[in-house]
Amino acid sequence: MIRGVRGAITVQENNEEQIVDATKKLMVQIIEENNIHAEDVASVFISVTDDITAAFPAKALRLLEGWTHVPVMCMKEIPVPGSLNKCIRVMIHHNTTEKQSEVKHVYLEGAVGLRPDLKAL
Repeated sequence: MIRGVRGAITVQENNEEQIVDATKKLMVQIIEENNIHAEDVASVFISVTDDITAAFPAKALRLLEGWTHVPVMCMKEIPVPGSLNKCIRVMIHHNTTEKQSEVKHVYLEGAVGLRPDLKAL
């Protein structure tokens, strides 16, 4: 079964170092909490808000051992008025035997408020 694992994190500044570091931090935590192996990943989608333009967050995945050949796509998030600024969102599609309810989605920094319903689980 292919499952989607979601995550999000915010950055303070629109600069390459923060974008790459934050994305790497988020990816590492998602990978560890869900025991994801690169060879089981079909693809990764990464979206950013309009105020993140200094770097492709996908660069962070290339810093992770074994993730060189995983297909990654970066895109813009829908600019909904009042939505969270400087936010990087990730969706990993991977093969797993886990049930949907067992998937551990990860929200860090300013993004923790995006899915408060998941904190109670």
